[in-house]
Amino acid sequence: MKNLKNNIIKILFGILISISFASCDAGGEPDAGGTTTQNFAGDWYISVPFDGVTKVIRFSTYNTSANDNTMFIDDNGLSQKTPNSQLLKAKYAINLSDGSFSSDVNTPNLRQANKTVTITNGKIEKMAGTSRGGHTVDKISFTVEYSNEPGVLYNYVGTKRTGFQEDEY
Repeated sequence: MKNLKNNIIKILFGILISISFASCDAGGEPDAGGTTTQNFAGDWYISVPFDGVTKVIRFSTYNTSANDNTMFIDDNGLSQKTPNSQLLKAKYAINLSDGSFSSDVNTPNLRQANKTVTITNGKIEKMAGTSRGGHTVDKISFTVEYSNEPGVLYNYVGTKRTGFQEDEY
């Protein structure tokens, strides 16, 4: 009886071990792929005009869940210096061949309730900017008109964030 019990335990242990090995993925190197806008996504240091002074704010650009030619531009809430500050988070369409972009007229500004923005003259230029530390990086520029200031155009220009300490603001 004791031998039968030991044999059953050995068989169950053997089945457990073989299932463990069988569950391992032997499919080679996985390829997570990328997004259609990955060449234009990232963090940017952008000059933001505010009350006659220019501040450098870290913005982000990233793809939408549609994974097409649409992206978001987002100041991450960092443009907020006073209650009247213009915050920006909006969706825009980008031309994947030349990096030009714009939004629809009166695109919802997701950082300001019931407000809209219109983004025009947007352009991401590969290796056309110089970072704070002197590195050649991508450049971004665009113009924004906020619905609560019709006719007032804000021009934004900046460079891609490298992550190097000498480039940080």
